[in-house]
Amino acid sequence: MVTMQIQGASLAFAEREILKDVSFTMDSNTRAALAGANGCGKSTLLKVVSGLMEADSLSVSKTKGILVSYLPQADIVLPDVSVYAAAEEGYDRFKTLLEEMENIGHELENISEGETYHHLVNRMDEIQEVLEDSGYYQRKTRIEQILSGLGFKEKDFQRHCHVFSGGWQMRIALSKILIENPDIMLLDEPTNYLDIEATLWLKNYLKAFHGGVMLVSHDQDFLDDTVNCVYELFRGKLTRYAGNYTQYLKTREMEIEQIEKAYQLQQQEIEKTEEFIERFRYKATKSKQVQSRIKALEKIDIIEIPEHLRKLHFSFPPAPHSGNDVMVVENLYKAFKDNVIYNDFSFLVKKKERLAITGRNGAGKSTLLRILAGVDEDYKGLVRDGAGVKKGYFAQDNADSLNPSYTVLEELEAVADTKDLPKLRNLLGSFLFQDDDVFKQTSVLSGGEKSRLSLMKILLHPANLLLLDEPTNHLDINAKEMLLEAIKAYDGTVIFVSHDTHFIKNLATRILYLSDDGPEFFEGDYDYFSYKLEEKEAKLSIVKETKKEEKKSSEVLVKAADHKEQKAQRNLIQKKEKEARELLDKCEKLRNEIAKLDEEISRPEVYSDSIKVTKLLKEKEEKEAQADEMEESWLLLSEELEELKANIL
Repeated sequence: MVTMQIQGASLAFAEREILKDVSFTMDSNTRAALAGANGCGKSTLLKVVSGLMEADSLSVSKTKGILVSYLPQADIVLPDVSVYAAAEEGYDRFKTLLEEMENIGHELENISEGETYHHLVNRMDEIQEVLEDSGYYQRKTRIEQILSGLGFKEKDFQRHCHVFSGGWQMRIALSKILIENPDIMLLDEPTNYLDIEATLWLKNYLKAFHGGVMLVSHDQDFLDDTVNCVYELFRGKLTRYAGNYTQYLKTREMEIEQIEKAYQLQQQEIEKTEEFIERFRYKATKSKQVQSRIKALEKIDIIEIPEHLRKLHFSFPPAPHSGNDVMVVENLYKAFKDNVIYNDFSFLVKKKERLAITGRNGAGKSTLLRILAGVDEDYKGLVRDGAGVKKGYFAQDNADSLNPSYTVLEELEAVADTKDLPKLRNLLGSFLFQDDDVFKQTSVLSGGEKSRLSLMKILLHPANLLLLDEPTNHLDINAKEMLLEAIKAYDGTVIFVSHDTHFIKNLATRILYLSDDGPEFFEGDYDYFSYKLEEKEAKLSIVKETKKEEKKSSEVLVKAADHKEQKAQRNLIQKKEKEARELLDKCEKLRNEIAKLDEEISRPEVYSDSIKVTKLLKEKEEKEAQADEMEESWLLLSEELEELKANIL
């Protein structure tokens, strides 16, 4: 097992300490999320660990030959080559071995009679073994699988990297890292710009990955499915929490209750001390006590609640009354030149419905929302608002429409009614624009701040139909949760485009899935939609592989030669399927037991008893290890089953 140990990482910019004596260890089993407020230093820490940024102090101990790969959140630089060639650079680490093998070949060709050459042959065999074990000779298949999984079509493989948008360039960079197959991956917002299919594929890839992972992401469901611990960076210090992201939030919620109580007591104490100082500041007989309290006040370490965990609240204005049929679409036709986006597409949106629109990038999600909002009128068919419908539309580029010369407050004042002006400061506060933040010019705001400000502008005008295009883009998990709770409480209708699985899962009452096969509605919850999507993707994957292999050879699919052999194959499949079901049942039972342990641990009389809670946590850890092992076995068994089934198609 490979190991990397980081000790005493410290870094300061001017007087601001970004990292304060940060230490942690990663190995092949690490599945960690890196959490913290925007701007707290998460990306900086990953750059320091990857060696791309120097720290003021740092000690790194790691297994010899360990390969660590890092995906930055931005500023991705790609080579001046095709997509396939850029991805193939993930195998560049073998260039030295290939050159050595070529040199050995030349030496063997020119060897003189009587010279010993066994050492050369042995070295050649060693290199061949390394290349074979790494899958180097099967690299074409693997590169194509990873590029396809991340959403690239076969026709894209030979296109130049620089013709793609920034989001697609991030996918190219990610594909190179996955192809490198490092011992440890450091991924900074890998799900940014990924559509729902690519996110699902990446989640499954990371589950099966045999190496350590540390990632930053604002997709809570993605984190819950991929990590088993969370490192929180707060005020330069790093703290580890066991469990997935949801378990981390629950643990921190209990801790923050205690922090808030301590904060209130500290504020009361500070207030009393300040009153004493003010009251007796000019009395000579009290000067000693006053100075003593002033010094004590200066030494107080003010208790702070992490910004990314602050409870935020806001609500949409009450929705004006509307009819039951909010939006009617009949025989919609939309095309860009020869590219037909919608053809004879009809549907109805009912009052108070939460319709999620998701699918592959470029499938027409934003186009549909612009048509429904009345922004795009270049289409054929009927798109009609229901009786009394008043729309509020949030576009992905809304943040770009902010006036760069306005302050945050002025931007709101420009669109607010006179009666709402006194409420603006409170509204801004609920969106984390506090104190002097309201006087910042919009041109200096971060992407998340611009998105929050654009959302606020919608709040100022009551609507009964919200059309939201990727409203969670650039928002951290806490801000997303605030928006989610506000929409849940909203009494109007919502149509929203999103790739955020947590957002869709907790909000959608119906899902419209857009793909190359056309629009498809899914009634029911997100879990059902996800199951059907995975089923569909699995079938497509088998079909693609089958077609590809048929081109290369008529014997690519290993079929049973006769009826007896086919029967044996089917019996083996049935046996493996039974094993897989039993593993899943056992795993589910263990997960239920773990959930009960979590409930037990969360009881005040238990978590306040250190002996009880230690015993329960140990039991939980053992059960989680068993469940993880079973899930890994089930994944391997599932892959084996897919191969067996493909061989008898």
